[in-house]
Amino acid sequence: MKLNNIIYEKEGEVARIIFNRPEKLNAFDFPRQGGIQDDFIKALDMVEDDEELKVVIIKGAGRSFCSGHDLNTVGHIYGMGTKSGDKRAPQKTRLRVDRDWLEGVHARLLNLYKVTIAQVHGHCIGEGLAIALCCDIFAAAETSMIGATEQRLGFAGSGIGYIPILMQSVGIKRAREMMLTGRQLNGREAEVAGLCARCFPDDKIEEEVEKMAKAITLLPMDGLAIGKATTQLVYDMMGLGMGHTIGYISHTLFTNLVYAPGEFNFFKERREQGTKAAFHKRDERYAGVVD
Repeated sequence: MKLNNIIYEKEGEVARIIFNRPEKLNAFDFPRQGGIQDDFIKALDMVEDDEELKVVIIKGAGRSFCSGHDLNTVGHIYGMGTKSGDKRAPQKTRLRVDRDWLEGVHARLLNLYKVTIAQVHGHCIGEGLAIALCCDIFAAAETSMIGATEQRLGFAGSGIGYIPILMQSVGIKRAREMMLTGRQLNGREAEVAGLCARCFPDDKIEEEVEKMAKAITLLPMDGLAIGKATTQLVYDMMGLGMGHTIGYISHTLFTNLVYAPGEFNFFKERREQGTKAAFHKRDERYAGVVD
């Protein structure tokens, strides 16, 4: 199976899915756009279809795990901030896109019948954070930059399925603060907060994650399958899986957000000033008020 934006490796009972857009810090698009998200879905197909696999490590090539969605094109699929003048897609189209994304990718990853390990370094923002939180184990390098910074587009605690998992991981109040400010945590801070399971020095994370995967392969295949099925039942009991349904509906609502005069509108700024200027303006507003 041809993958253009992902490297897929297999060694015995361990597979590796490596995001491979290093020049874009492994930024993602949406399903059915023929890019990295569709390649990720294909890679998950390969993992599920391989009866020999017990563990899959998910990581990024280059300087980052995943910096979120590509800000050059984010929103275009809904008609937001395009040169054509914001010709919005109908609700049914936006709901389908968001359902394919959150339920078709994130929820599927959460319930995958293989053990998943997120090996995080560099930026882990938005889509990257969602993927890491949907893995069984979240391991981070010390200098990682982890956060819900995509919320600064105006979501303010909506539009993504990871919210229940984040709240269960770090607590409701810390999760709300992260989503309302977009503040980022380094790997050590994330470990202390309960956001990630383990933090390792940058030059040791590869070795440590491989050892972790090896330890998991010592367990029997059937035992791992039963463990994952049991975990899914517990997630359902806790309502974590419902987060992806809530997420896709609230994301669709966001794509029709009305900005009041004077409020920062990234999509309008991007159309008029370009992506780089809009990105910097989005985050410069937080200087001095968010550590």
